[in-house]
Amino acid sequence: MLIENALSGLIILVAITTFSYSLGIIALLSSLVGTIAAKIGGAEEQIIKRGLFGYNSVLTGMALNLFLTGPYHWIIALVAAAMAAFLTAAILHVMKDSEIPVLTFPFIILTWFTLLTSYHLNVFHISSDLVPQDLSRSELDITGIINWSEVPFNGIGQIFFIHSTLSGILLFIAVFLAGWKLGLYAVFGNAIAMLTSYFLGGGSYPINLGLYGYNAILAILAVSIVFKTAQNRFALFSGIIASCLTVPLTASVTTWLLPYGLPALTMPFVLSTWLFLGARKVLKNL
Repeated sequence: MLIENALSGLIILVAITTFSYSLGIIALLSSLVGTIAAKIGGAEEQIIKRGLFGYNSVLTGMALNLFLTGPYHWIIALVAAAMAAFLTAAILHVMKDSEIPVLTFPFIILTWFTLLTSYHLNVFHISSDLVPQDLSRSELDITGIINWSEVPFNGIGQIFFIHSTLSGILLFIAVFLAGWKLGLYAVFGNAIAMLTSYFLGGGSYPINLGLYGYNAILAILAVSIVFKTAQNRFALFSGIIASCLTVPLTASVTTWLLPYGLPALTMPFVLSTWLFLGARKVLKNL
């Protein structure tokens, strides 16, 4: 979640476990697997301590544990968690000259490709929830009621694939413990996503589940705080625009992936954040 705080990490794990014991266990094991893989591989200790290898492993393990079924899905999830550390290292090397952060890109690519193997390798069994859809038959439902009291907590929860008011509250507490500014911006980013998706005519179901919120939260934290420098005078404004941008990006990436039955994951966050961090190499004030 772009924060480096041990207590916050513990609370995040509690929030995940509160929603699902199995998700909590796989999150912990995936973190250990990713960290051990990085240590054995000889990664710099400073990078390991910052959790740069752990978070992609955690998200990969959790995603595959959720989106795969069958007797081997736990094993596949943990092997993929280790592979996420290797892929993170590879992309770190490829992108080091650009000075653009890897973010969650390794998790996204590895998860998508692993899920797609299920159509040709029988050991992999994709969840029945991920059904390829015909775009010509896809319909947008905007008639439902928006539950504004739950959407904020579902928004932050979806970072870790959870939708629960209690877990969402715990996640907000974790962010505020890491820094009041981080917490405030997380709330702000969530609100931006809620309003943007509503006024752009987003479907009530994805809005209620928080599917437009989590990418916006991550984008504003990354652009306005985590990767901000003294030169970036308009960092808050850039973060707001980046958050707003994640909403149409979420809609477009989701549409692009419908024929494959794949989830958008955090790709909208990555695209929006890369856009602004890349632009800053030329437009220093952003």
